[in-house]
Amino acid sequence: MMKLQYDVNQHFANFYLFFSAFSSSCRILKCNSEFWSTTSNSHHHTGAEDSVEFCTALRTYAHCTRRTARFCRGDLAYHSAVHGIDDLMSQHNCSKDGPTSQPRVRTPPPWDSQERSDSPEICHYEKNFHRHSAAPNYTHCGLFGDPHLRTFTDTFQTCKIQGAWPLVDNNYLNVQVTNTPVHPGSTATATSKITIIFKNFQECVDQKVYQAEMDELPAAFVDGSKNGGDKSGANSLKIIEKVAGQHIEIQAKYIGTTIVVRQVGRYLTFAVRMPEEVVNAVEDKENQGLYLCLQGCPQNQQIDFRTFHSQTPETGSRRRAKCKEKLPVEDLYFQSCVFDLLTTGDVNFTLAAYYAFEDVKLLHSNKDKLHLYERTSDLPSGSAAPKSGLGMAMFLVAFVYLFQCCTVLL
Repeated sequence: MMKLQYDVNQHFANFYLFFSAFSSSCRILKCNSEFWSTTSNSHHHTGAEDSVEFCTALRTYAHCTRRTARFCRGDLAYHSAVHGIDDLMSQHNCSKDGPTSQPRVRTPPPWDSQERSDSPEICHYEKNFHRHSAAPNYTHCGLFGDPHLRTFTDTFQTCKIQGAWPLVDNNYLNVQVTNTPVHPGSTATATSKITIIFKNFQECVDQKVYQAEMDELPAAFVDGSKNGGDKSGANSLKIIEKVAGQHIEIQAKYIGTTIVVRQVGRYLTFAVRMPEEVVNAVEDKENQGLYLCLQGCPQNQQIDFRTFHSQTPETGSRRRAKCKEKLPVEDLYFQSCVFDLLTTGDVNFTLAAYYAFEDVKLLHSNKDKLHLYERTSDLPSGSAAPKSGLGMAMFLVAFVYLFQCCTVLL
């Protein structure tokens, strides 16, 4: 198979993975992963036998998409896959009728070892970029709960952001999160899907895609690999499974970045440690789109949760006691825990806040900024404590939001 055709197919697949809509029953991701695992080495050969194998893999891919069709009607990734299969079958003169096969597990090449230490210097961020200067300044961003966002500038926000939103977007990687209602019709949302694309980088890593969904927290990239591919610096990107199905860590040493993804209850949390130089590495800053970890949530997507706690004193007191068990310091992580219990009634959100703070302790470079507290002066423009008529309007909005959430729970 021609390498160019393979690369086009790979880029096409990565594109629709990033922009796909979430469906908890649509298993197109599994079909994609099986196909890529089966064909991962096809571009190294061009013989007739390999063409036959590729057509067999395409028919197997098509069969897999048909099995999940009824659950994927509104999923962009599914429809892209169906059209992509038809195009590839036409390009390679594959018959739709013929044998299919069980997916093969990708066998890593002999040099694909997590223990290799001879990676090029350019694949080690601190050695390459800061050889003659001070150590890099690392920043942290996290997203958890209903959802709560801590930006790279340590601004803390509670947001609505239902649907798909870009969390990180720079020259090296993209992260997109999808937030869905906690209950049907509820205004409370939580993260149900995370897609991370690591872009191709010199001799270090091939382009890699990681995707997690509710009840699916893989310990591998979508192509079945656990590192950056076949390049000499491949092990400067690797996935480490900390707790099966609950906690993974992605280390991208070539950009000095560590990412933590967890599943807590039914939903996902995200945390990242990244150098400022990488955070700000964008080709066109003026025209850069919304990027939550850097710019925060849009003002019309932010919620001032401080008024919630005074509206239900008896229930709020019980929620505070529950959160106090895991978060003894009454900072904004504690307040987020109370807020989430009020809006969702799900005790797993207590753990989401707890683990989010544990990740801050692990990833934040400034130990004096682990805890964040309510300070009007720290809030972004337009989010200061409400006053006079505006304060009454904010109060009514908050009250209506709480009423809707509680109605759903009842």
